[in-house]
Amino acid sequence: MHRRIQINGENIGDGSPVYVIAEVGINHNGDLKIAEKLIRAAASAGANAVKFQTYITKKRVPESSPIYGILKKCELSYKIQTDLKNFADAEGVTFFSTPFDIESVDFLAGLDVPAYKIASFEIVNLALVRHIASVGKPVIASRGMANCKEIDNAIQIMDAKLTPHALLHCVSAYPTALENASLKVIRSLLKAYECPVGYSDHTLGIKAPVFSVAVGAQIIEKHFTLDKRMEGPDQSMSANPLEMSEIVRNCREVESLLGDGKICRSEAEAKFTWLRRPSE
Repeated sequence: MHRRIQINGENIGDGSPVYVIAEVGINHNGDLKIAEKLIRAAASAGANAVKFQTYITKKRVPESSPIYGILKKCELSYKIQTDLKNFADAEGVTFFSTPFDIESVDFLAGLDVPAYKIASFEIVNLALVRHIASVGKPVIASRGMANCKEIDNAIQIMDAKLTPHALLHCVSAYPTALENASLKVIRSLLKAYECPVGYSDHTLGIKAPVFSVAVGAQIIEKHFTLDKRMEGPDQSMSANPLEMSEIVRNCREVESLLGDGKICRSEAEAKFTWLRRPSE
């Protein structure tokens, strides 16, 4: 079994470096210039991709919702998102997004983004999952709150459409306390599903995403900000540019420490074989 997908020419999964996604989300606060700075900073930090959110606010939440005003302020026009994709392409970092409605899926299809993200809250929205899967692009789905049956329902749709996909363990608590990160779920997902598995992080700091690599995460998604003091609900649990650089560097170090898993005499041991004492 080989757990592999490809996004924008980059291999993800078995035998490949951990794929790091800087989750811009709505941390741009609806400001094009801030969004461009976030893209440039993510590229400089070594992230593989930047991910945004694409939605029509009134289709995502009712006007009575306490988050309606925040989402409306951060709703990006199609023109701005087109400009941001072009900007990301020029910066050498992959741009994709999380759509929250059918129209947004279709817009992103026209924009020819190389992948789609399904948010934790939407993995049970099977009509949306079905429409995303029908596009034929790779899908990364977060499983926050979802049980095995709910995950299975979404995976079956993607399998039926032959849609390449990956799963991210996620805890839908904002922020998530470190003791609630439940990183062993990554191992459970690796046993249960034949696809790349990763981790979408909502903890404060960078320990959890780095540690997740040691238990098998092949994709890391972390909210990303220029400054945690900026206005917005996700800023405090986001990584700033320095921390994103540390995530990338530390993930590569963990990968190096893990090695290839082969049970054999290593090159490092070769000059010490004279110490062995086999029985006569």
